[in-house]
Amino acid sequence: MRAIRYRLGFRGHSAGHRFPFRHMSKALPASPSLSAHLAETPEAPDKPGDSYVQSFARGLAVIRAFNAERPEQTLTDVAAAAGLTRAGARRILLTLQTLGYVEAEGRLFRLTPKILDLGFAYLTSMPFWNLAEPVMEELSGKVHESCSAAVLDRTEIVYVLRVPTHKIMTINLSIGSRLPAYCTSMGRVLLSALDDETLDATLGATQLYAHTPRTVTDKDELKKLIAQVRRQGWAIVDQELEGGLISLSAPIRNRQGRVIAAMNISGNAQRNSAKQMVKAFLEPLQHAAQTVSDMVARRG
Repeated sequence: MRAIRYRLGFRGHSAGHRFPFRHMSKALPASPSLSAHLAETPEAPDKPGDSYVQSFARGLAVIRAFNAERPEQTLTDVAAAAGLTRAGARRILLTLQTLGYVEAEGRLFRLTPKILDLGFAYLTSMPFWNLAEPVMEELSGKVHESCSAAVLDRTEIVYVLRVPTHKIMTINLSIGSRLPAYCTSMGRVLLSALDDETLDATLGATQLYAHTPRTVTDKDELKKLIAQVRRQGWAIVDQELEGGLISLSAPIRNRQGRVIAAMNISGNAQRNSAKQMVKAFLEPLQHAAQTVSDMVARRG
């Protein structure tokens, strides 16, 4: 069994998507609630005045215009998706084509595999992923469930490593996939590492959507749950993102003790209840997360 790694892509910002590195192969879920969330990603933060390079931002908007639902687009399509004039979109597309990130066939433009270099640069700059891979493979083999690692990007978690076993979700999770932080176990672990002011701001910027009847959407209740995660050092989320999905997570820390990522075990509620998962999986999960944390600390 091998971990899925080093395959980052971009997902577009149609209907409000504005975050980079959404995985290109990520299928829209059958669950209308989850697809609704993905269509309601919060706006990007305010532009930072004179330091903001508008042409660069427009180039990224053009890249994000391509996604799994729209892998090939005309100039008009790209301009509309990126919020640009046709002339502006054309200049950017031709620049990207010259650099090898875009190719054209007739009137249609598409991204090339070279675009993956941008995401690969992030992964290779963080040697912890190499350290975590064999540990997570061993953990997944021991518990016979899927194991993943993710980092926090504003209101979302981004998958950086994944060892899949059973398919337990209606969406295809892989490297670069994003999920809301507030209703995922890795998200709550990562949110628990924020100071109170940053946590308030993050939850305030999050569209709290009920993906299932179990989803906690009350901000004050979420803060209580996150405070509990902070105290106990782990999180479990029972079918709040999708019915039948239970996830248990623990933090990965650097040498200074700062949480830099989260590691999880995901299971199906038909195989194990939340209590059974905690009893059977928490100790090996915490051991694996601590093993990776120790490796990171030794690397400096």
